[in-house]
Amino acid sequence: MDERSSSERNRAPYFSAHPRSFADFRYVYPVVSRRAGGISLGVNLNLDQRCNFHCIYCQVQRTDLPTQASAADRPTSSVALSGEPSAGESCPAAQGGQNRFIDLDRLAAELESVFQMWQSGRLFTIRPFSDLPPQLRRLNDIALSGDGEPTLYRNFPEIVACCAEVRRRHRLEDLKLVLITNASLLDQPYVQEGLDLLAQNNGEIWAKLDAGTEEYFRQVARSPVPFERILRNIQQAARRWPVVIQSLFMRIAGCGPSPDEQAAYCRRLKEIVEAGGQIKLVQIYTIARPPAEPIVSALATQELQAIAALVRQTTGLPVAVFPA
Repeated sequence: MDERSSSERNRAPYFSAHPRSFADFRYVYPVVSRRAGGISLGVNLNLDQRCNFHCIYCQVQRTDLPTQASAADRPTSSVALSGEPSAGESCPAAQGGQNRFIDLDRLAAELESVFQMWQSGRLFTIRPFSDLPPQLRRLNDIALSGDGEPTLYRNFPEIVACCAEVRRRHRLEDLKLVLITNASLLDQPYVQEGLDLLAQNNGEIWAKLDAGTEEYFRQVARSPVPFERILRNIQQAARRWPVVIQSLFMRIAGCGPSPDEQAAYCRRLKEIVEAGGQIKLVQIYTIARPPAEPIVSALATQELQAIAALVRQTTGLPVAVFPA
């Protein structure tokens, strides 16, 4: 039984597709986001679809593409991605990308164009935005997200600064800058430099935590990055900057997360807080777009609400539920 309100059901079609393409843009793609409650300007840095996670529910079809960016993505005005892994780094999948390029001039131009389209109303002459109800036409954020992990880029601080500067020029300082991250690289110095800039510019860290145990993490994330590293990185980041925890729960081959897994997940949240971490919000949601793996399906609204109730009861944290 679908327990969503009629307004939630009416909005659902707007959230069922997040295409990474818009006009002739390379990086920026406006979408209607259920978690943003309006329009989010996605910034897709991972044009080659590279990611150090291979999440079972991801909509991106991962392929063996070249490690280096194409010649078209190597403008002379961009900052080269370079640098060595930090001392003691032993997991290649947890290292940032090297010798890769982001065209900062083009990124800025695309953000400028979308801001102008939104402010003039021209964006709402284009589908699906032309069909949006008024309450979903608000511009909520610039989200560093896309087809992979955005912090893989060594010029991450310059990317954050670029987004903040374009936003400032349009006097949209209240517009949030959101980093949607799997948290695997939050301990890297270049990422922390970018996070400081994010915090100075009305930014938020949305850190992914989809599991409570190593076993379930392996099943969901399918990454060589140790679960312990993810937990440590979130904990340490949350001590410096308040974080939003984003947790996607689903059915895998017909089975949702077990009661033991849910209890372990709540313990991980408590451990973050008990270690001095600041959690602004826990987002509990499920898949809204077709995943790459057919064995994955959405949880019912009632199941999500039950997980949220458990989190509130055991942690006292604020929780928001986003049904499919």
